[in-house]
Amino acid sequence: MPHPCLTCGACCAHFRVAFHWSETDAAPGGLTPGSLTEPLDPHRVALRGTWGDTAIRCVALRGEVGVGTSCEIYAKRPSPCRDVNASWEQGKADAHCDRARAAHGLAPLQPSDWGAAIA
Repeated sequence: MPHPCLTCGACCAHFRVAFHWSETDAAPGGLTPGSLTEPLDPHRVALRGTWGDTAIRCVALRGEVGVGTSCEIYAKRPSPCRDVNASWEQGKADAHCDRARAAHGLAPLQPSDWGAAIA
């Protein structure tokens, strides 16, 4: 069964993704492409598309929210993205996941969305 996030993408099109600049490839050991970020303050950057007055959609998100999505920089994504938990992925509902899905007209994930591994 595919991971439910692969047909979702709601978090990537709902939340600001801000993190310390040292997570970018401009710093030794940093992974996230700095070219995909914009300055937020002297110490933090945000992934482009997730900060501002326009509709939020991370520049690394590919596909259609709620249908089929992927992250162009998945292996190099910053800590806020790594810290996201889909509802029931860890055995409990997640309010952030539920809120992002609701903003895009998607029902909250249920334990059954994870197949036999959690059900």
